[in-house]
Amino acid sequence: MPEADPRVWYAAYGSNTHAERLRYYLDGGRPPGGAREFPGCRDRRPPARSVPVVLPGRVYFATASPVWGGGRAFYDPAADGDAWGVAHLLTVGQLSDIAAQEMYREPGTDLDLAEILTTGRHALGKGRYETLVCPGFLDGVPVVTFTAPWPMPGDGDGDGGLRAPSAAYLRHLAAGLGRAGAWPHAEVAAYLAACPGAAGHWTAEAVAGLSTPPPPAGPPRPAPRVGGAPPPRGHTERRA
Repeated sequence: MPEADPRVWYAAYGSNTHAERLRYYLDGGRPPGGAREFPGCRDRRPPARSVPVVLPGRVYFATASPVWGGGRAFYDPAADGDAWGVAHLLTVGQLSDIAAQEMYREPGTDLDLAEILTTGRHALGKGRYETLVCPGFLDGVPVVTFTAPWPMPGDGDGDGGLRAPSAAYLRHLAAGLGRAGAWPHAEVAAYLAACPGAAGHWTAEAVAGLSTPPPPAGPPRPAPRVGGAPPPRGHTERRA
């Protein structure tokens, strides 16, 4: 009997916290208002699970998004603080194809996760989302995300420094985190307003006013904290 696909958690902290946005990476197509057509994944099944998570580090806004305008979200696992996100349980093939689309590459080749599972970090290129990070694991399964190769910049770093996100982008992120079911609408707004790049440009009240609270999908569920050393080499969950 063939071995089942290994699973990994893909930790989204930006636009892919929103299930509808992630669907375009899986199924392919052009999101509403999007500037590009996504080819999609070879395996277009939805995530086996999606759960809210707290990652060690900080989410910050920098560079300029051609889709949303304003700064886009990045993750620095070495910065002091907590980063909120949504972890999607995917196959290694699905994670590989999503990573390829984030890097503007053609999907279809599985990533070799040996280095990231050994060292916690693997740079596939110099681009904005071409560095893979493993901040720890959840339920014994590795957690992987993508970010920039540089550390979180400061306010005085010129064009490469922090940049305030747009209202449309913050509205999208607030919806994705809000629907995760771990944080009330007001707490999500306060969290986003305090992220470097947004802080000083957005208030919690202004972010909260961008959208109405999503209807509850059930009782609140706590967001587990991802942590610990990267799991041993080759450690992935296998599901039938």
